[in-house]
Amino acid sequence: MQFRDLNRQYQALKPEIDAAMLRVAASGAFIMGPQVAELEQQLADYVGVKHCISCANGTDALSLALMAWGVGAGDAVFVPDFTFFSSAEVVSHIGATPIFVDVEMDTFNISLSDLEAKLAALPAGLTPRAVVAVDLFGLPADFPALRAFANRHSLLILEDAAQGFGGSIDGQRACSFGDIATTSFFPAKPLGCYGDGGALFTDNDDWAALLRSFRVHGKGSDKYDNVRIGLNSRLDTLQAAILQVKLKAFADSELDAVNRVASRYTAYLAGRVATPHIPAGFRSSWAQYTVQLADRDRVQAALKADGIPSMVYYPKPMSAQTAFAPVARLQGPCPNAARLSATVLSLPMHPYMTDAEVTLVSEKLLAAI
Repeated sequence: MQFRDLNRQYQALKPEIDAAMLRVAASGAFIMGPQVAELEQQLADYVGVKHCISCANGTDALSLALMAWGVGAGDAVFVPDFTFFSSAEVVSHIGATPIFVDVEMDTFNISLSDLEAKLAALPAGLTPRAVVAVDLFGLPADFPALRAFANRHSLLILEDAAQGFGGSIDGQRACSFGDIATTSFFPAKPLGCYGDGGALFTDNDDWAALLRSFRVHGKGSDKYDNVRIGLNSRLDTLQAAILQVKLKAFADSELDAVNRVASRYTAYLAGRVATPHIPAGFRSSWAQYTVQLADRDRVQAALKADGIPSMVYYPKPMSAQTAFAPVARLQGPCPNAARLSATVLSLPMHPYMTDAEVTLVSEKLLAAI
């Protein structure tokens, strides 16, 4: 059994993916070929925003957003303490200060109450600029509440939907909630390519123009007219062609299929283990199906012995990372993030799982408990 069976997906989409790759090879347009612009329009239409700007990976997408806003030294950016390293890494990389915010135990997403507290306790000399709201494990953060908070305090929202593409709140899709939103096309993400890739989404024309410049060395009228310091962060044509095929499958069937898999897990496990909570009106794209277990490490070892793969996302909060020690020691605690890091376990999850596989994983998990 595979944790996320990308080979099974490839076999299902093989004729279309192979044809798309061969068209790129025959064209010779390997960098910024026509499929890149086509994909950007398709992604913007799917999400429901004016602009999609593709780039080399999800980490670059976050960096590009902060660059477009001019965030830098002396600025504070609020980041959930329970997330992947890059959500906060990009803040430090541009010279700003990440402020670590606790998360909710049931949704794993940023806590509004702790966000209020961390803003009130902001160290002197820092200017609050933005909130990085992560759609963790596929579930959108509480953007209606976050937007009200951001408006009250004149903060920007950067939606980190690296895991959240396809999720929604009352029908509005992830990647449309932030002032700028980002996603990742890392192969194991809900919509993944066959290498690295990422994208940004916004309705702001000026920011979109800046992002398109920044991603190609700060170019102006052409690539040899450099008007600002930027990055080399283009999405390869080959990856764009693959994503065009996979986006259609994702929209047509995979998002519904992965939600059916999650429903089967929850029906089997609810009441016996702490299963993921999806608030009313929210829909997850299920990058992970994550349970909470008091004896996590022993249970994971038992599953491995039974041939069931599982993963721990994430074994250490951001504030406990060595790289962030100089800033984290000056900030308040995030007890929920610390507890989750010791108890979460993600189970095999992908749109091509069968009922029999879900039942097997669930039975083995309950037996191990």
